Amino acid sequence: MTAHYPEQVTIEGYGRGGFSFAQMSHRGSILALPSGIYAWNADATRLVIEDFAMVLAEREQIDLLVIGMGASMARPPKLLREALAASGLMIDPMATGHAIATYNLLLGERRKVAAALIAVDHTV
Repeated sequence: MTAHYPEQVTIEGYGRGGFSFAQMSHRGSILALPSGIYAWNADATRLVIEDFAMVLAEREQIDLLVIGMGASMARPPKLLREALAASGLMIDPMATGHAIATYNLLLGERRKVAAALIAVDHTV
């Protein structure tokens, strides 16, 4: 997978099934990693550890993974939470809008943060 945008930047907006960042837009879910922003083909109702392979590949540059689970708060499956914890990665699942705000704040503080964001259909 190639970076949709080759550096870590704030997420400027979301809704209508996508995200905007760096004066660009992307339709669908995304991973915001230290190496860039990537399209992410994940289903919030069926998340598995394989969906986080790119996150784990950059594990050394990430202290916290914020997971935007969609329009409302939901917890990732227990097996996924356990696998991510076993990697030493702290996760914080929340609704996508809150995840974006948290990610942007921590990124602004130059923290080692990444985000896995499920797209939502409503407009923001």
